[in-house]
Amino acid sequence: MTDSPEQQQPAAPGRFSRLVTKIKPNIKLKIKPKVQATIQAIPVPVWWPLPVCAVLGTVCGVAYGALQTPEYAATSYVVAVPAKGTEPTAALGYAQAYGRITTSDSTLAYARVAAGVPPKALRTQVSTETSPDSPMIAITGTADKPAVAADIANAVAEAVFVSSNHVSKNTGVKLLVFSQAIAPTEAASPSLPISAAVGGSTGGLIGGLVLLVRPKRPRATASASVPAPSAAPAESHANPNANTNPNANGNASATAKAERELV
Repeated sequence: MTDSPEQQQPAAPGRFSRLVTKIKPNIKLKIKPKVQATIQAIPVPVWWPLPVCAVLGTVCGVAYGALQTPEYAATSYVVAVPAKGTEPTAALGYAQAYGRITTSDSTLAYARVAAGVPPKALRTQVSTETSPDSPMIAITGTADKPAVAADIANAVAEAVFVSSNHVSKNTGVKLLVFSQAIAPTEAASPSLPISAAVGGSTGGLIGGLVLLVRPKRPRATASASVPAPSAAPAESHANPNANTNPNANGNASATAKAERELV
């Protein structure tokens, strides 16, 4: 079965390269010969990956700092207070326990109404911190808006406060809201200068690692010139009976002439 003439024939191999070859001579860069010679004569330093990677890292850091969405954080504090007849050390232990259940499903389900955030999203926006020396719980809420971050922290603190006081008669320890969160004025995410500094440092570190792991260039060794052997020793080796001293030949002829005159 033969192909119909309407079917498109595949491009011949090398057609694009031949087209580029025809176009390339017509493209002329207006560069003076002296400038071109100067550019070609500039040696490329061995440590070029270090500044290149540092510049690229700085550019990436600036782009990240300029394009990222600012994130705000607000913190609410809850303290555990022992009841009468309860040892003070019990409050410290219950503070550690309540800090672990702050992000539990029951606590977040109660806090989602006041926070206005679904439980799954609320779990990623809440973090807690406890101290081994004091019975205090720090509840931090994060969001892209300052007011929302404060609402999340206060809603979770209220949920922990309510759930803990339901069993305070049995535990002998109750929680009190020590300090409510307020809307922050500054973002908690890195600023543009910090992002640029971190990016430049990371790029410089990568450039240094590239210098360490790449193969080293072979050093050029200067070859010592060996002089060519002279022809005189070769001739004397070929004819060992020949006298190579011209002064000795002159002295011998003068001695023979003096002997003939005396005779």
